[in-house]
Amino acid sequence: MNEQQKLTKVSTSTIQDMKARGEKITMLTAYDYPTAIVVDKAGIDMILVGDSLGNVILGYDTTVPVTMDDMIHHTKAVARGANRALVIGDMPFMSYQASVTDAIYNAGRFLKETGAQAVKLEGGREVADTIRKIVDCGIPVMAHLGLTPQSVHQFGGFKVQGRTDTAAKKISEDAKIVQDAGAFAVVLECIPASLAKKITKSLHIPTIGIGAGVDCDGQVLVIHDMLGLFEEAVPRRFVKKYCDLYDQMKTAVEKYADEIKSGTFPDKDHSFK
Repeated sequence: MNEQQKLTKVSTSTIQDMKARGEKITMLTAYDYPTAIVVDKAGIDMILVGDSLGNVILGYDTTVPVTMDDMIHHTKAVARGANRALVIGDMPFMSYQASVTDAIYNAGRFLKETGAQAVKLEGGREVADTIRKIVDCGIPVMAHLGLTPQSVHQFGGFKVQGRTDTAAKKISEDAKIVQDAGAFAVVLECIPASLAKKITKSLHIPTIGIGAGVDCDGQVLVIHDMLGLFEEAVPRRFVKKYCDLYDQMKTAVEKYADEIKSGTFPDKDHSFK
C-alpha cells in the first residue's frame, strides 16, 4: 500500500471498486480508541465495531444482551481513532427486527452520534425491506449471512451453515436478495468454502468471509481472537492467532507486581526530585 492509499479515506465506493479490480479487502473488529488507531495505521480497509463486544469486552456468552447504548458508546471511541478506515457499526439484537421505523432510527444513531459511515445487520430475505428502507435514507448497509450470531439460539449453537443443498440454495438466494435491496457488501460467516466461492462470483458487491474460505473478496476476524488476548483456546477453526498477547500481558503484569513487592519500583528514574 502506497502513502496516498494510506491517507485516502475509505468509502463504500472504495470497497466496491476493490472488488472490481480483484483487490482483496481487509477488515478487523475494534472496540476502543487505541485499538482503532493501531488497526487504522496498519492499513486495514474496514473496521467493524461488532456486537461481538458482548463476548470479548463485556463478558457475555452471546451477543444477544448487547444494547444500542453499548454499541453507540464503543463506536464513538473507534470513530475517533480511525482516520482512514471505513467504520461500520453493528446493529445489535432487536434494534432492527421489531419494525422498519426502529431500524431506520437506530441506524441513523450510528451516523449522527458516533461518526460511523455504515451499519451492519444480520439476515437475508426477512430483512430485505429493512435494508432497502435504511439505504433509501442514505445510510450504507452491510449484510450478514450464514452463521448469524444473534440467531445462535435458533441454530442450536455456533454451527456451520449451508451444508445441505436446501440450506446452500437459501443462502445463495439471500445473497442476491440483500444485494438487490441495496447492501454495499455482505459478510459470509461459517459456510463451506465452495459455497462462498460460488456466491462471490455471482455478486457484484463484495463478500467478506469469516470461516468461509479464501475466495471471498475480503476477510474479517475478531481482533481479540487473532491477537491471542484470551488464555483459553479459541474454539473456532477459522481463527488464526497471529501472536499471543495474553502471555505477554500476564508476564508484564507479574513483573510489575514483583517489583512493587520488592521495592524496586518506582526507582529514581521514575520518581520526582
